Amino acid sequence: MLKFANPEYLYLLLIIPLMIGLKVLMDFRQRSKLRKYGDVNLLKELMPEVSAKRRNLKFGLLLAAIAAAIFMIARPQEGIAVDNQKREGIEALICIDVSNSMYAEDVQPSRLDKAKMLVSKLVDGFDDDKVGLVVFAGQAFTQLPITTDFVSAKMFLDQISPASVQDQGTNIQDAITLASNSFTTQKNVGKAIIIITDGEDHEGGAIEAAKAAAGQGMTVFVLGVGLDEGAPFKIPGEGGDYKKDEEGNVVVTKLNQDMCRELAQAGGGAYIHVDNSDSAQEALAKQLDKLAKAKFAVSFAEYNEQFAVFGWIALLLLLVEMIIMEKKNPLFKNIKLFRK
Repeated sequence: MLKFANPEYLYLLLIIPLMIGLKVLMDFRQRSKLRKYGDVNLLKELMPEVSAKRRNLKFGLLLAAIAAAIFMIARPQEGIAVDNQKREGIEALICIDVSNSMYAEDVQPSRLDKAKMLVSKLVDGFDDDKVGLVVFAGQAFTQLPITTDFVSAKMFLDQISPASVQDQGTNIQDAITLASNSFTTQKNVGKAIIIITDGEDHEGGAIEAAKAAAGQGMTVFVLGVGLDEGAPFKIPGEGGDYKKDEEGNVVVTKLNQDMCRELAQAGGGAYIHVDNSDSAQEALAKQLDKLAKAKFAVSFAEYNEQFAVFGWIALLLLLVEMIIMEKKNPLFKNIKLFRK
């Protein structure tokens, strides 16, 4: 069965009736002008080489070529197989702190970049799992709804920055609440909320939110990014100087490990410290492997692209249209294809 990968382009077929209408209007105006010079039948006798049928045929070929080209860009596909597979995996909502303190470089290349590298490697290790992305600072927003499309997940991950949110701060409660409501309704599947933060929670309520998520069967893991001694940070686009407080002192942001541990304990998960080593990656993978993996059926339909066929049809029609002349060629004057 033929289907189209980009059916929205089929609306371009509306050009064809518009062109037909313009052609009819132009022919009518042309006949009106000819009548001013005399009898139309007499004028035809004076112009024996002119053929209205040839013009109409060329116009019809052009319309057919345009239609074939439109079908081509709409990407016609023909289904050739359906593959039903049984898979099993977990669901993971990854919440990434994008507050300005994540610019700190006590963890190289920066806290945020280290977090993004960790998530990228984590996604690479997923197989039959589902993943979603949430970013948070003063508020939380869904960057990517939960999906099995890991290519899109990594693409959206690359776009994450503190500029992704307008309100600064660190509202972990909002992130956990949003993540809790972002899972599918499937039962008997491990559902992990992975909080990646430096632990500077300025809003409160995170512990209560983690307990509520655990009560709904979710597990909250916390990845604390940074070092205990902390580091100053620069905000891009603000002059290149380190962030200062109201008194002019350089702000030093420190990882709050105690808060991170308490949050993970409340959520029934584990706390993992992210430093300049790669130990956090392996530790998180081991924790996620402990979660229940639900079995689910996935159907894949494989399609064979047919746009090349319509491309060749359009090209052939255009070549024929170019070859046919509006006037009868003297070399073929004895061949009468267009008049009785």
